[in-house]
Amino acid sequence: MTKPPKPPARVGKVPLWRYARLFRRDIISAQPEHLYGAWMAEFRTPFFHSFMANDPELINLLLKERPDDFPKSDRVGEGLRPLLGNSVFLTNGETWKRQRRIIDPAFEGGRLRETFPAIWQAAEAAAARFSAHADQEIDVEPEASHAAADVIFRTLFSIPIDHRVARDVYEAFRTYQRSQPILNMAAFMPLPRWMPRGFRRTTKRSALQIRRLIREITQQRQREIDAGNAPQDLATKIMTTADPETGNTFDVDEMVDQVAIFFLAGHETSASSLAWSLYLLALFPDWQDRVAEEAQALGECDFGVLSKLRITRDVFRETLRLYPPVPMMVRETQKEETLRKRAAPRGAQLVMSQWHLHRHTRLWDAPDDFKPDRWQTENGQACARNAYIPFSAGPRVCPGAGFAMIEGVLMLAHILRDHRVVLTDHPTPVPVAHLTVRSRDGIWLRIVRR
Repeated sequence: MTKPPKPPARVGKVPLWRYARLFRRDIISAQPEHLYGAWMAEFRTPFFHSFMANDPELINLLLKERPDDFPKSDRVGEGLRPLLGNSVFLTNGETWKRQRRIIDPAFEGGRLRETFPAIWQAAEAAAARFSAHADQEIDVEPEASHAAADVIFRTLFSIPIDHRVARDVYEAFRTYQRSQPILNMAAFMPLPRWMPRGFRRTTKRSALQIRRLIREITQQRQREIDAGNAPQDLATKIMTTADPETGNTFDVDEMVDQVAIFFLAGHETSASSLAWSLYLLALFPDWQDRVAEEAQALGECDFGVLSKLRITRDVFRETLRLYPPVPMMVRETQKEETLRKRAAPRGAQLVMSQWHLHRHTRLWDAPDDFKPDRWQTENGQACARNAYIPFSAGPRVCPGAGFAMIEGVLMLAHILRDHRVVLTDHPTPVPVAHLTVRSRDGIWLRIVRR
């Protein structure tokens, strides 16, 4: 039976320096095979003590029952801080809670209905760009990135991707992503704040450029808000929402940090999911035909059409299971803990790997198979409750989770209503994880008009 591509696991034990090299090349294949069936694994080095948690009960403890006792690890932030600053993705404690109190109202259910037309327009624009590639073989990853960036700028700032600032941010972010900034020395060993982090020059330069451009557009929006003529989009909603406890709003500096993470989380993750969805549907054309048939329900922009795209939604959910955009999350103990009868010292790193959890051999039926109809089975529904966390879970669940599901389903439906994606003679894409799970050499498909 045809199976979606999966990177080979690491064979045997390796010294720390070798593991660091493997990790920098690809987070997933640096891990050993037994993690696909383990409930918890322990790793010790001279510089850190870590545990990988695949037990749903333990994950529930970390993310839902006692999240304040297990804050995000600073080790993750070391690689992303040049771009994200003090954004909600990196903060903890009261700072994080204040940021979420301001951000969350922008992504409530009613607001999703208000942003729906902008997502619809971006999906139509993406389908038109695919039409321009009819009868051609293309790498769909750049097209998916273009489409996802378009959604972000239309919903956040009411401008399409071909606006000058939007285009410049997008190009600078592509440079930033290629520099693979997720790993540096401080991710493996604690370093004092004054010590250089070893960022590549291109990483720092592109991060500064992105933040300069975001500051430009954010300052413009603040002027529009002050003048009373700002569009009622996500940026305006966030910038005018006061913290209900303090009465304060984000200033421009804080908003720059938040826009940076909206772009990283909302663009990079959505692009990954869309590209892999298209590949899986090319690999399994029977499912592609079912999505295309369902997509004929698309007519005028109508929020209610989402209820008619059930198969497309299950295809997208299955893509998020097989290729979760963010492959791992890391938390940290604040005091000595006992986890599954093992002692975890203060400062231990607790890794939750969506990649391994979503393919766990003790939890899922046929975990490496592409089965969108699994979500209607007893096993699929049980795993959806306990072992499926593409957007994290608990208080720190991604505020844009509902937004991302609407975007992914609409993009697939619009593209496949009028086009067929077909496999080519290019090599099978190999998943690798840096910032997100992408293909090592792109995802090449032929675009054919229906």
